[in-house]
Amino acid sequence: MRQDRIRNFCIVAHIDHGKSTLADRLIEATQTLEKRRMRAQVLDTMDLERERGITIKLNAVRMNYRSRDGELYELNLIDTPGHVDFTYEVSRSLNACEGAVLVVDASQGIEAQTVSNLLLAIDAGLEIVPAMNKIDLPAAEPERRVAELAELIGSDPTDILPISAKDGLGIEALLEAIVRRIPPPSGNPDDPLRALIFDSYYDRYRGAIPSIRVVDGRIAKGTEIAFGTHPEDRYEVAEVGYLQLGQRPCDVLEAGEVGYVVANIRGVKETRVGDTILDASRRATQLLPGYREVHPMVFAGMYPTDANKYEELRDALEKLQLNDASLHYEPESSVALGFGFRCGFLGLLHMEIVRERLEREFDLDLIATVPNVEYHVYFTNGSMSVIENPTRLPTGSEVDRVEEPFIKARITAPTDYIGALMQLGQERRGEYLGMRYLDPTRVELDWEFPLAEIILDFYDRLKTVSRGYASMDYELSGYRTGTLVKLDMLINGEPVDAFSIIIHRDKAQEWGRKVTEKLKDLIPRQLFEVVIQAAIGTRVIARETVRPLRKNVTAKCYGGDVTRKRKLLEKQKEGKKRMKQVGTVEIPQEAFLAVLRVD
Repeated sequence: MRQDRIRNFCIVAHIDHGKSTLADRLIEATQTLEKRRMRAQVLDTMDLERERGITIKLNAVRMNYRSRDGELYELNLIDTPGHVDFTYEVSRSLNACEGAVLVVDASQGIEAQTVSNLLLAIDAGLEIVPAMNKIDLPAAEPERRVAELAELIGSDPTDILPISAKDGLGIEALLEAIVRRIPPPSGNPDDPLRALIFDSYYDRYRGAIPSIRVVDGRIAKGTEIAFGTHPEDRYEVAEVGYLQLGQRPCDVLEAGEVGYVVANIRGVKETRVGDTILDASRRATQLLPGYREVHPMVFAGMYPTDANKYEELRDALEKLQLNDASLHYEPESSVALGFGFRCGFLGLLHMEIVRERLEREFDLDLIATVPNVEYHVYFTNGSMSVIENPTRLPTGSEVDRVEEPFIKARITAPTDYIGALMQLGQERRGEYLGMRYLDPTRVELDWEFPLAEIILDFYDRLKTVSRGYASMDYELSGYRTGTLVKLDMLINGEPVDAFSIIIHRDKAQEWGRKVTEKLKDLIPRQLFEVVIQAAIGTRVIARETVRPLRKNVTAKCYGGDVTRKRKLLEKQKEGKKRMKQVGTVEIPQEAFLAVLRVD
């Protein structure tokens, strides 16, 4: 295929605006897949993606399209995840393209993630092909939404294509617009090899297989390759090919083409997203820009409910990490929960997905501790330590300050809910930055929040106060000093490390009171008194008591002197005291889950 007949593009949209459905219609219209084999969300290969209606693992597909003038074009669609947790993967996918189809729901209009993904596409220098989807819905307002989108991207309203991905309306016109408006790739096939890795997955027989976009040069079977981040390692290419709902081997991939490489690479840690593949014997002098290490943002402990399944959990995490290089884990032990792992995730959605996959694919029953973020602890001697486990937070005079991560959030909502959103932002220690009207009925609010304030239930609360109309997008903005303390939960004077949390001092008492009340309801009554306390250091800030089960020891006393009854009660009291010293409190699994749902 001539380079001027290649078009590389992606689809960017807010969650549930019809991105996967549009991809289905494009595949169908270009006859890439036989009609009898078509199914909904054909590019979403995981059951979890299909159930939740979101793209978690990106995909790519080559389509051959014959335009109205009779020319044959090679269209490479690089599917992208939609959620904010996977922003870096989205940015690398965009860098592998020359154009982007921007999809907006005609009934919902422009959302926060629409703007965020559009800005990423513009920063990558992509040609934007705007499309208004779901025009056939009864609630659709195509004229109004087209005017909003035209103002946002600064284009003529007639350039915005009306489509219905569900019914296939306007798909032919969209394919023609992709061919006409998106430029062909530039790059010299005779230059030294430079290929961008935009995804990779692990095959148990052939190792890590990166999905690549060849920017310069060519790559074929027998080529000896190296990677920009670890140039000392060399691999011989065993197979190259293109992706067409499966792997299709070919002789060579040249500048501008999208495909995959098999080179018996050990794992996805070697094939990092954003890295550059080079020819080991004829290296390019300059790597492709934009690569960065992906660091976890949210941390939580994962423990098996059955202590005997620790080894199975370790094997499961090891296998999962082969396909997900952004997952980090290390062993840790808890007095309350036994042996488990402290895991790092890109965000709360990433954590939910990993946990659900562990439980589904590996038949494990897990307890997750309260999610927390990474803190920077500065000491008076000038040193700094990174803490992601609350139990390791040092206290005392040697600590100079503690810094927590902040994020910059963009919230889009109808104007009716401005007051409720302002109140929610203030409750979560937010710093209000500004507001602008997208149109007379919709507004965009800019906030800065501590990351710790939004990782638990902020998104649910946002949807609740806005009746489901608000949307949010965020990015990390840096670290700031905060008045942070470690809050411990004590059961009969013994700290339960699984309940420990690093929290702002102003919110510690409220959190401690709510958790103690929850635990009082969930911990079953024992034969001795159970005291539940929330404490900062040695200072108790909240307390609840679970009364003991008592036997009526005075039931056999039918009259007589009162001292007989008193003697029996004193004897029982002494027995309860001895029992409390040696007794252990069994904390049910629901108690650990309840802490995640503290209102």
